[in-house]
Amino acid sequence: MKKFLLQKKQFLLYCVIGASGVTLDFGIYLLLVQTKAIHLNYQAANAIGYASGTLLSFILNAKFNFRVTDKIALRFASFFSIALIGWLLSAALLQLLIGHYGMGKVISKLITLFVVVLLQYNLNRLLSFRKAS
Repeated sequence: MKKFLLQKKQFLLYCVIGASGVTLDFGIYLLLVQTKAIHLNYQAANAIGYASGTLLSFILNAKFNFRVTDKIALRFASFFSIALIGWLLSAALLQLLIGHYGMGKVISKLITLFVVVLLQYNLNRLLSFRKAS
């Protein structure tokens, strides 16, 4: 039961921390696709925003949520690899929603965020931030 409650607490904190990463990701994405002077392609903007949000999320999760200080480079590589899987899923969903179905860029990005958060939390909990044995 204690493990179950800890996972719920970790998931909630992961979501709060993730919200800061998502906010940074989404803000950068909006800036890059909607600023007339920049007007970057939505996939390039997605990659830049996603990488920025991922870096912020790793730092905050390592320090405040999973509280790990060992093997930081290895954990970062694992976290970023999982983020790459999430980004590929995000890019594929954007291509489907925007490129195939003609949905708006903003609503499409919001839809991808929900799917990717669930996937990445579970993979990061099991791989990137597990306690060293």
